[in-house]
Amino acid sequence: MNNLEKPVYVSAEGLKKIQSELETLKTKERQRVAERIHAAMEFGDFTENSELEQAKNDQAFLEGRIMTLEQMVKKAVVIDERTHHDQVEIGSHVMVEADGQKEQYVIVGSAEASPSDGRISNESPVGRALMGHRAGETVRLVVPAGAVEMKILAVS
Repeated sequence: MNNLEKPVYVSAEGLKKIQSELETLKTKERQRVAERIHAAMEFGDFTENSELEQAKNDQAFLEGRIMTLEQMVKKAVVIDERTHHDQVEIGSHVMVEADGQKEQYVIVGSAEASPSDGRISNESPVGRALMGHRAGETVRLVVPAGAVEMKILAVS
């Protein structure tokens, strides 16, 4: 499955954030950039108008971000973090132990991943290794420094 067909797994809250950002970009930010372009064009000399060039670059970036967010909303698959089975899946809260250290993760789609907050993507190496396994199982993760074994302590 290529990236154009791949679903975007998000929580209901995550989808609302994406939709809110999209709405802000399409209304307020588009207007702001259009005003900057208009103001820069009033200077007249387009050959060395750095403000116009920067405003056009900002517009291109903005339109790219809008397209990305629209595709994310279109392909969104909302996950329910409250209902889970006994195996690791998107939305699962997982307690693991590796090298004597316990860590807790929430498995999320890549759009909501935030490793520093314990929210790891199902597509990340750790997320991919944990998917489909159950409490009590040990998974092996190969990393550049070698291999790490993680024991799944709990899945909820």
